[in-house]
Amino acid sequence: MLALMAAALFGASTPLVQKLGEGVGAFTTAALLYAGAAVVGWLLRQPIEREARIRRADMRWLFAMALFGAVVGPVALAWGLQRTSGMGASLMLTLEALFTALLAWRLYGETMDRRVWAAVLMLLAGGLTLVLDQGLDGATQLWGLLAVMVATAAWGMDNTLSRAVADRDPGQVVLSKAALGASSTAVAALLAGEALPAVWQAAGLLVVGATGYGLSLRFYLLAQRAFGAARTGSVFAFAPFIGAALAFALGDRSGSWGLVLGGVLMLIGVVVHLSEGHQHEHVHEAMDHEHAHTHEDGHHGHRHDPMPQGSHSHWHRHEAFTHKHPHVPDIHHAHRH
Repeated sequence: MLALMAAALFGASTPLVQKLGEGVGAFTTAALLYAGAAVVGWLLRQPIEREARIRRADMRWLFAMALFGAVVGPVALAWGLQRTSGMGASLMLTLEALFTALLAWRLYGETMDRRVWAAVLMLLAGGLTLVLDQGLDGATQLWGLLAVMVATAAWGMDNTLSRAVADRDPGQVVLSKAALGASSTAVAALLAGEALPAVWQAAGLLVVGATGYGLSLRFYLLAQRAFGAARTGSVFAFAPFIGAALAFALGDRSGSWGLVLGGVLMLIGVVVHLSEGHQHEHVHEAMDHEHAHTHEDGHHGHRHDPMPQGSHSHWHRHEAFTHKHPHVPDIHHAHRH
């Protein structure tokens, strides 16, 4: 549900950014979106006893996340949206799941069985169909769609990197990433000499950034904490279909049979990936770490006096043990296969 809420908020943002960003520079658009996200991060910070704080060692991950997710991704998307259809761009964003799954497999060893590979191939086939379809409509449409593809690759890297801080306070993560991204793109907008947007455009992009980038990222991080980068990415891949539906509702009638075919292939890929199951006997190595947790999940048997109710955060130790149960690559099941 968290991943679906993240998908709905982000999916709805794409056609809105296209409408509100007409005539606005790509750097300015990105700066306003992440300024709105930073406000949400500030407002939703959690008390210290509820969530783990960001540490100095996390800053390298946050800088990398900001580079890919709050600079390259939104700038490429804003540039591409001004040169291609809202429906085509929305559907192309489904490739974010493909890049996230492949990067999670290569960087973290998340499982890629036959079902997941089939899903990845379906997503790839759908993306290629969209590129071919838009390419027939002219070079401008094609370059716009390729820019959106660059955004999906950047956000795929961002999603994978965010796993390293998924156990930190999501409010602090959103605030740090958004503040870094907004300041960087604001400076780039000034250096590029981009004109200031109208007040209504700036206000609209701030609101879209707060919901589609700030609140959405918070939900995404909480979902990723629960069941891994690749699977969160697959649920999040429903976002483009929400965006395409909203684009249609807003009057975008650029659909074609190629676009429909590409969208269907991508939707099948998402469903196939989500139907994957994973169970085997696995070893939990002894470890010490801090993150928000409860004592009902079968992995936190340490004692308190008195026992706290609900989710709480503190430094704790996991003793080594072996067991078998269905699992996903969350922070306690990052073992190699």
